[in-house]
Amino acid sequence: MEQHAESGIQGSGAASTPYPAVQQFKPSRPNPGKPLAHGEWEKRYARRLAITDLVVIVWAVAGAQIVKFGTDPAPAILDIRRYEFNLALSYTALSIVLAAAWMITLSIFGTRDSRVVGVGATEYKRIFDASLRLFGIVAIAAFLLHVDIARSYVLIAFPVGMLALMFMRWIWRQWLSSKRKAGQFTSRVILIGSTDTVLEVAQTLARVPHAGYLVVAAWVPARGHGEYLEGTTIPLLADIDSLSAEMELRAIDTVIVTSSDDFSPARIRRLSWSLTPGRQHLVVAPSITDIGGPRIHMRPVAGLPLVHVETPQYEGIKAFSKRTFDILVSGSLLLLLSPLMLVVAIAIRVTSPGPILYRAERVGYLGEPFAMLKFRSMQVGAERELASLLSAQGTAGTPLFKIRDDPRVTPLGGVLRKYSLDELPQLFNVLSGSMSLVGPRPQVDAEVALYDDATRRRLLLKPGMSGLWQVSGRSSLSWEDAIRLDLYYVENWSLTADIVILWKTIRAVVTPGQDAI
Repeated sequence: MEQHAESGIQGSGAASTPYPAVQQFKPSRPNPGKPLAHGEWEKRYARRLAITDLVVIVWAVAGAQIVKFGTDPAPAILDIRRYEFNLALSYTALSIVLAAAWMITLSIFGTRDSRVVGVGATEYKRIFDASLRLFGIVAIAAFLLHVDIARSYVLIAFPVGMLALMFMRWIWRQWLSSKRKAGQFTSRVILIGSTDTVLEVAQTLARVPHAGYLVVAAWVPARGHGEYLEGTTIPLLADIDSLSAEMELRAIDTVIVTSSDDFSPARIRRLSWSLTPGRQHLVVAPSITDIGGPRIHMRPVAGLPLVHVETPQYEGIKAFSKRTFDILVSGSLLLLLSPLMLVVAIAIRVTSPGPILYRAERVGYLGEPFAMLKFRSMQVGAERELASLLSAQGTAGTPLFKIRDDPRVTPLGGVLRKYSLDELPQLFNVLSGSMSLVGPRPQVDAEVALYDDATRRRLLLKPGMSGLWQVSGRSSLSWEDAIRLDLYYVENWSLTADIVILWKTIRAVVTPGQDAI
C-alpha cells in the first residue's frame, strides 16, 4: 500500500523519461560454476516434479477413497456376470487407473516442459486443463458404460488433487527461483542485435532472473573481440561466423536475436539451420517491451510469424468486473476489519494529539484530484517540516520523496506504516469509487507535473491501494522503476492479475521488509 509521506512534494527537476535506468544498467550475476550439460537440468527437474506429482495424486485419490468408504474394502463399481464372462472393478482398481491416467495426462499436456516451469501462469493452466479434461473423460466414460461412481469420490479427488498439484508446483517454483538467482538451472544465452536492443533485452532478463535466462555473451555488428557490452560484464564476440564453436565453448544453448537491422530474414533462417535440433534454440525478441502474455497472439501467415498485440481496454465488461470486484471486496473487508480499525483509531487518539484521519490530496482517474484517507501516523503540522527535511537529506529536487528515519512519525505511526495499517481507511475511497483495490500508485500534483505523454497513461486507471509497485519493492523503488511498473500494469491489467497482486500484497504486509517505511 502507498508509502508516501503525509504531505505534498516540494520541488521538481527529475528526468521525465520512464526508462532512464537503462543507461545505469550493470548486470552482475553470480558465478554458477560449471554449467550442467544441456538438457541435464531440465531432465533432473522434470523427474523431481514427476515424483512429487505422483505422491500428490496417490494421496488425493487414496484420500478420496478413504474419506468416502473408510479403511474397509470398497464396493465394486462395475460387476458384469454374463455366461462365462466375469468382470469386476473395485474403487481400489479405479484409484490405481485414475492415478496412472492423471500422471500420463500431465505428461501429454507438457506440464513439466522446461519452457513453462518456474515462471508465468502457463504451468498452472496446463495442470488445470489436463486435470479437467481427464475428469471430463472419466465422467463421459462412466455415463456411456453405465458405471456408477460415487459423486463425493470425484468431488474430493479432482479439486483437492488439482489444488495440491498447483501448490507443490509453487513450492518447487520457489526453490527453482533461488537456484536461478544463483545462476543455476538456467538457459545460457547469447544476444545478437544492435547495441541498444541487446542492452534492453539484457537489462530485462537480468531484472527477472527467475525466468531462467542467463546472458553469457553477445554479438553486436562492428565490435571487436575482448570488448564488453556498455556498462555490463557481458563479453562481445568478434565473429558471428564462429557462433557454433563459441556456443560449444561457452555451453550456450539459446540464441536470442534482438533486432534484424543487421540480420536479414535469410540470415536468421540460416542461423536457425546451424543450431543443433533439440539441444539449441532460437528466440526472436520483437522490438516491443512491457507487454503482458494475454495480449500477445501469434499468427503465422505464409511462413511469416505475425505477433498480434491486443490494444488495452479501459471500459466495457472488464471495467465493470473490476468495479464490481472492488465494491464486493472493499465492503467485505470494511465489515471484517472494522474492529481492528476501531482499535487503531482509539490508539491514535490516546497516544498523540490531533485528528485520527489524515486527508491527503492525490491525483486520481484522468487527472481528477481526490482526498485519500489515511490513519494519521505523523505529528500535527508535519507538512511544514517537509521542505527542510528534504533539503537536509539532499533530495529536495527529486520526485517520489522518501525520508528515512522520519522524525515526524509518531511511535505508533511507525508500527502502522510498517504493517500498512495506516492505509485501511482507503477502503472507503475504494467503496466510493475514487480508488481501486489495485492500480497505479497515487501521486501528488508535483509528481504528475513531471509526466511526459507516455507517463500520463497511468492516469487511465484509478489509483490503487496496492499495485505492482507494492509487491516489487515498496519504498525502495526509484521514481523510474515505480513509473515503469505502473505503466506495465495500466497496459496489461486484468482481474486475474489483480487477484495475484492482492495475494502478494498480503504476504508483503504480513512479512514487511526493510523497504516498508
